[in-house]
Amino acid sequence: MLDNKSSAKDSIAESQKEKKMRQGNVSLILNSYNDIFSDFDPRGYVQRALSDDFLQECRRAVRDKSPSEEKFELRLLVPKIKRNVNDEIKIKIRLKNHFLKHYLEKKKEIKNLRYSGVAWFIIGVIFSLMAAFIYPFEGFYFDVLFVMIEPAGWFTVWSGLDKIFLNPKDKMPDARFYKKMYGCHITFIDY
Repeated sequence: MLDNKSSAKDSIAESQKEKKMRQGNVSLILNSYNDIFSDFDPRGYVQRALSDDFLQECRRAVRDKSPSEEKFELRLLVPKIKRNVNDEIKIKIRLKNHFLKHYLEKKKEIKNLRYSGVAWFIIGVIFSLMAAFIYPFEGFYFDVLFVMIEPAGWFTVWSGLDKIFLNPKDKMPDARFYKKMYGCHITFIDY
C-alpha cells in the first residue's frame, strides 16, 4: 500500500515536472553538447559552427511562438553525467553570438535591399521623366530614344518597388527567428 502511494506521488511529481518543462518554453533533448555543433568542425565550443540539425529543430520549435512571446526559455536537456558547467557557459556565449550575428546580417540584408529598391525607383522615375521630356520632339533618333527609355523607366520603377516591399518579406522569417533566439534565455537541464 505504501509502495502504491509513493509510486503515485512519484508519477504525479514526474508529470508536474514534465508539464513545467513544456510551459512556454522550447525544450530539446541532447545526447551530448556535440549535438549542438557541426560534426565537421573540430574547433572548441567558443568558435565551432552550429549544427544544421540543431538549428532546424530550433526553427521548428520556435515557429509556433507568437511575436508576443519574444522572451522564452530554450532548455537544452543533457544527460547528468555529461554536464560540465564551464562548457555550458562557453556554449551559451557561442549560441548568443551566433544568433546575434545572423540577426544583424539579416537585418542589414533587408536594409540594403530596401536602399537598393529606392535607388532603382529613383532611376526609374528619372527615365520616365526623360521619356516625357523627349516625347514632344520629332525625328527618328528621338523616337528610338523614347522607345528605349519609356520601358526602362517602367521596368526600374516596378523593380524598385518590388525590392522595397516584396523581396524583404522573404528574409523576414529568418530575421524574426534569429531575433527570437537571441532574446531567449538558454538553460541546461540534466535528465
